[in-house]
Amino acid sequence: MWQAQVRVDLDAIRENVARLRAGTSAEVMAVVKGDGYGHGMVPTAHAVLDAGAGWLGVCTLGEALQLRRAGLTAPVLAWLLAPGLPLHEAIAADVDIGIGSCGLLAEAVTAAQLAGRPARLHLKVDTGLARGGATAEDWPDLVEAAAKAQSDGTVELVGVWSHLVFADAPGHATIDRQLTAYRDGLAVAERLGVRPRYRHLANSAATLTRSDTHFDLVRPGIACYGLSPVPGERFGLRPAMSVRARVMLTKRVPAGQGVSYGHTYHTERAGTLAVVPLGYADGVPRHASNRGPVQLAGRIRRIAGRVCMDQIVLDCGDDEVAAGDVATLFGDGRHGEPTADDWAAAVDTINYEIVTRFGSPRVPRIYAGDRP
Repeated sequence: MWQAQVRVDLDAIRENVARLRAGTSAEVMAVVKGDGYGHGMVPTAHAVLDAGAGWLGVCTLGEALQLRRAGLTAPVLAWLLAPGLPLHEAIAADVDIGIGSCGLLAEAVTAAQLAGRPARLHLKVDTGLARGGATAEDWPDLVEAAAKAQSDGTVELVGVWSHLVFADAPGHATIDRQLTAYRDGLAVAERLGVRPRYRHLANSAATLTRSDTHFDLVRPGIACYGLSPVPGERFGLRPAMSVRARVMLTKRVPAGQGVSYGHTYHTERAGTLAVVPLGYADGVPRHASNRGPVQLAGRIRRIAGRVCMDQIVLDCGDDEVAAGDVATLFGDGRHGEPTADDWAAAVDTINYEIVTRFGSPRVPRIYAGDRP
């Protein structure tokens, strides 16, 4: 018997990746960072590779090495690397590295010498997001230094890449501006003798809506898990995660009863409260207090009162509910339950944040569609 669980449908992930592959002539790098967006990085990685993704994308060195320790041999790119990390471990494990500064390039060269093999690098140009990557002013220096390191045999320049600001609004002017800036960066690289095998720019939204950004490789993340990056559009994707728990207890209370910390909710009439053993330590946003939708006993109810660390309360009125009944926070919506999008709308955030919250070790992930 289980108390609470996160269910992940790996077949849904495979279907989503197959759909993404069918929409592009580019290779697909499935992004599995953030523990597979809360779905479990290693099982998710196996599923996306089953579906034909050729690459895996992560942020951290630790994530990349975890994939290697799990026996995954597909190309992996890690791109969020602070100074002073043991890059030689990544190089020895055949992990590609995202490079956006001359300082990190110098560290990669030193690490390659320590590892005794060339570092596989993807140079990042900042086309307007103003996070990682070299600015247009710094880009020529980075490319020139990287080209010299390649001629010295310490690095292999595999890719040139960037990231989009506003691809979730497919007609937004920033996309065309960034595309022009990216092409300018590629032209600078070619002028300095760098002709990468992989040019990559497109995230999930651009993979689905802007084929002119696909180049040689696309990097879908959230779409692999069945959630749309574009508000109001579904693209035939199927959400892979559902979250549910069994009611811990029920109790009858009078009208006017305050519920949970601070008594921010009071019952309008006498009725039944159901206590559900999931809280903010498990991934339920505290700001879902009095707002988060939950399906119980065939109806959608709002959380009554504040979300606690370990539990939430639902006001069920005179409906028949009992301890052991299943409360569903969200799923794919096929059975009338809320979706991650519904939760995102309720708490004024994005579906990415909702699913990535659910990684607590005390709420086990159950996998459907697992394969030996």
